[in-house]
Amino acid sequence: MTPHTLARSHARDPKHTPHSVVTGGAGFLGSHLVDLLLSRGHHVLVIDNLITGSTDNIAHLAGRTDFRFIKQDVTEYLYLKGAVDYLWHFASPASPIDYLELPIQTLKVGSLGTHKALGLAKEKGARFLLTSTSEVYGDPLVHPQPESYWGNVNTIGPRGCYDESKRFAESLTMAYQRQHGIPTRIVRIFNTYGPRMRVNDGRVVPAFISQALRGKPMTLFGNGSQTRSFCYVSDLIEGIYRLMMLDGTDAHLPVNIGNPHELTMTQFAEEIRTATGSRSKIAFRPLPEDDPKQRRPDISRARKLLKWEPRVTLADGLKSTIAYFRERTNCN
Repeated sequence: MTPHTLARSHARDPKHTPHSVVTGGAGFLGSHLVDLLLSRGHHVLVIDNLITGSTDNIAHLAGRTDFRFIKQDVTEYLYLKGAVDYLWHFASPASPIDYLELPIQTLKVGSLGTHKALGLAKEKGARFLLTSTSEVYGDPLVHPQPESYWGNVNTIGPRGCYDESKRFAESLTMAYQRQHGIPTRIVRIFNTYGPRMRVNDGRVVPAFISQALRGKPMTLFGNGSQTRSFCYVSDLIEGIYRLMMLDGTDAHLPVNIGNPHELTMTQFAEEIRTATGSRSKIAFRPLPEDDPKQRRPDISRARKLLKWEPRVTLADGLKSTIAYFRERTNCN
């Protein structure tokens, strides 16, 4: 029996407590995954250098015997004692304001960090999941975007550091799966929102909500006709969990996880304004270079393989997200 077969058999044993490692587990998405794993009986170790994450996101877990946190850069050598059944690689700057300010660190975590995480999975006989992104599709020429689409990415543009780091990470993950037989999973995450997003992280949801709550103009780039689709964080994390637990011959191939309900940016700004009760005006600014004009996932594969689709409505998701931002911005 190989180490990977042994790890999988242990993970399925109801008497075995699964052990998960989450890189980037103090971030927005990673911390929500940690909560889900703990609720489902996992012992969880978080590795995060806090370059974009925050211990505030995991402070409520302090003192738990089934949770541990290590502050470390995942691009450095990873050594851990004990068993690891699942390795969830969430580490990476993920908002434009972050990866535009940290282009080299973004490239390093996608390449060196993924290499180190895969090496740890190989050593421990763990199942490995890479959080990739819809940005691998670039400014798409195919709409909606299926996993079979290879993308339209500007490798030397300002967004290339993030897009290419994730494309390389996918290639490296597939290489480890083919050469070393590691059971790998790749999720391509589309726009996600919810509590624990940073107020000033530069993405459209926190930007619109914080501006609306403060009565400031809502900054809309371009003419507002570009589209996005927004998935609530609990839906996304459930989909990712199902992908990691999926068995089958095609489980190693990428899966889109996101909400296929598509809105123009103008429509989304109006949704935020209505939900917050704000009178903020819309201020138009030039469209950033290489900003995608369309973004909507084809989730046929997730529906078929994972029996998954988003359940939280935009109205319900915005309600809890706005409540979180009201508390953070002291706007009532």
